[in-house]
Formats: sequence, C-alpha cells, structure tokens
Amino acid sequence: MTIWVNEQIDPSGLLYSCIATCNEEQARDCHESFQNNLTDQQKAAGWVARLRTVNSWDEVPVNTLKLN
Repeated sequence: MTIWVNEQIDPSGLLYSCIATCNEEQARDCHESFQNNLTDQQKAAGWVARLRTVNSWDEVPVNTLKLN
C-alpha cells in the first residue's frame, strides 16, 4: 500500500504540519495547498513543503492528520 505524506517543515527541520492519505489526487492537492500557503518570507527563511510516500502507517509521523 502506498501512503502519501504531506509535510511542512520549519527552518530548524521540525515538522510543523503533516497530513497523510492513500489517495494520490488528494495528496497532490494538499501538497499544492501547503506550497501555496507558505509566504515568500517563510520560503526565504527555509520553510519547505514536502510530499513523500511510505509503505506503512508505521512510517507516518505520530501527530499526522490521517485522511481515508
């Protein structure tokens, strides 16, 4: 099973927000939203929006919002 994980990471490398889903389209829409919601100042400071895949819910960060 492929699980799509969307993450917003602050300049120090801490996970700020995270949403995971098995639906690729939903994940891509969420990633686009994460990217669009970062201000130019945040981007300049080092904030990033990352989309990655994992194979198990055990690999998803604990505080993640999980969408089914």
